[in-house]
Amino acid sequence: MDKNIKKREKREKRHTRIRGRIKGTVERPRLVVYRSLNHIYVQIIDDTNGMTLCQASSLEKAISSEKGDKKSKAEKVGETIGKKAAEKGIKKIVFDRNGYKFHGRVKQIADGARKAGLEF
Repeated sequence: MDKNIKKREKREKRHTRIRGRIKGTVERPRLVVYRSLNHIYVQIIDDTNGMTLCQASSLEKAISSEKGDKKSKAEKVGETIGKKAAEKGIKKIVFDRNGYKFHGRVKQIADGARKAGLEF
């Protein structure tokens, strides 16, 4: 079996285990992180109604045009999602790391979101 396939299967297994415990509600929606090789994406989801409330990614013009490494861009994505959430009146969230380790770019997103005023 290919090493990358095994890695992905392990992450998906961790993700299903985490999702068994984490649910986004109207009061505390779920902030989901998806990390690809070059970019990072985040969404705030209300699982009760099945709606995405807001989203941000490193592909947005304001973020992709800036110089810096992937970690600095991830922190900017976290700040952006925090600002968008504040505009929608969201202050508290549940953080869903999507099976990734809370390290590197995932941690930078969390730090950026906390800097923007989100509590989790």
